Amino acid sequence: MMTKIRFPALFLFLLLVGCRAGGPGTPARTVASFFSKYESREGFKTTEWSADLLQRLALVKAAKLLGGSDLTNAITGIRSAKVISFAPTTATARELANQGLRQEAEGILKGNKYEPISVGGAAGSDYQVSVRASGDRVSEFAALGKLPDAADSFVLVAVDGNFTRGQVQALAKYLPQLVQATSK
Repeated sequence: MMTKIRFPALFLFLLLVGCRAGGPGTPARTVASFFSKYESREGFKTTEWSADLLQRLALVKAAKLLGGSDLTNAITGIRSAKVISFAPTTATARELANQGLRQEAEGILKGNKYEPISVGGAAGSDYQVSVRASGDRVSEFAALGKLPDAADSFVLVAVDGNFTRGQVQALAKYLPQLVQATSK
């Protein structure tokens, strides 16, 4: 009789332990829930960019000067972009970083079937870029990285739009500079 009671309890315990994806508290399950969970916490800064016509025109003009048609088309393909950055400024915030913040974000991307692509960043500031795609068409991508001037920092960039993989790679090369400019 005791064996019959122990097995379901042990199974339930193992199931609960196995479901934990890392990170403090209950792990977020989607990129949107990750933003909601952390955007008002100490040490975090969230920036949302929804491209209106004037911003797009300015960015397309800059892209033509900097990077050519893939970058220009990538910028015009953006529907929305959101950046959450984290710099541990207090002991409480440092503890949050130690509890697995980056691992939680990586778990979300793996759990939601984002496919990693390799893109090298500028000035040694590499971002790990992952896409949700159907063939060569990319509907959204996410990038994980760090702020260049903050130890134990964290950045998650989430972009929705209509891109090719080449356009994502062209845009991802400029992510460190864009994140740094928006985090100030």
